[in-house]
Amino acid sequence: MSVDEALSLPVSIDLVTAGRAFGMQRTKSYELARAGEFPVPLLRIGNAYRVRRCDLLEALGIGGTPNQLTNGGAAA
Repeated sequence: MSVDEALSLPVSIDLVTAGRAFGMQRTKSYELARAGEFPVPLLRIGNAYRVRRCDLLEALGIGGTPNQLTNGGAAA
C-alpha cells in the first residue's frame, strides 16, 4: 500500500485492509487479532474488527493529521 493510498483510507478501516498495509494476508491478520497481537489497537464492533486510520498511519510512520501533512505542520 502506498502512502497516498494510506492517506486516502476512511477514518475506520476493516482488519483485512489494515493487515494489507503491513503486508499481511487475511488469515494472518485475523490470527494476530484473535491473539491480541495485531500491530495497532483494534476496535471490536459486533463481529467485526476495525482499525482507526490515525493508529494505522502512526504505526506506518506516516503520522500527522491531513492538515499538518498538507501545510507543512502549520496549524490551520
